Amino acid sequence: MMKNPKSNSDKSRASVKSPKLAAQKNFAPLLILISAPSGGGKTTLCRQLLAARPDMMRAVTCTTRPPRPGEKDGVDYYFLDAAEFQRRVQAGDFLEHATVFGRSYGTLKSEVLGRLCAGRDVLLNVDVQGATTIRERAQTEPELRRALVTVFLAPSSVTVLEERLKKRGADTPEEIQKRLSVARREIAQWQNFDYLLISSTIQGDLRRMLAIVEAEKLRTARTAAPGF
Repeated sequence: MMKNPKSNSDKSRASVKSPKLAAQKNFAPLLILISAPSGGGKTTLCRQLLAARPDMMRAVTCTTRPPRPGEKDGVDYYFLDAAEFQRRVQAGDFLEHATVFGRSYGTLKSEVLGRLCAGRDVLLNVDVQGATTIRERAQTEPELRRALVTVFLAPSSVTVLEERLKKRGADTPEEIQKRLSVARREIAQWQNFDYLLISSTIQGDLRRMLAIVEAEKLRTARTAAPGF
């Protein structure tokens, strides 16, 4: 049973703090989309970003894969069986959905559009396939287009990515090689994103990600000067 879609929290804390923006109400909300190859560190970066920016809400995605140790339904993902996932597809509940490595993933419209309309910044962690779909949707949906900022987090090398996948301990050697093959194709699409962030350290990645958020908040299309 999927939990209430409003359930969303990630209580980790980062040592890098985001500067507070004055008159936050003057800034249009952002949809920060972070994508990376499997094992590329996007989940860690998202956790750090949420801890540094408590004003930002994470869009919890749905999946048919089983939970990994420590993962919680409604917090890390909404864990659905295949029948429930397909029911939601047919009902048009998803902003985007895809099948990756034999498992289905999808982003609920309510997790993104509802929060943007309420003036909240939203953080979305999706694969490259999902990012492509959302970019296409943004071409026909003004609210989505105005808010969307896409970031591709790339490993410094395929060797580093392979070591991360091995350290994670969730895949067989054959599955790791399959993920690396897909990763090479995904990395080749980096030019389709607004920003390319080459992963270094957790703190370094967070520092640059915060700079992106602050810069996007200050774009003239998303803010206005005070009246005089």
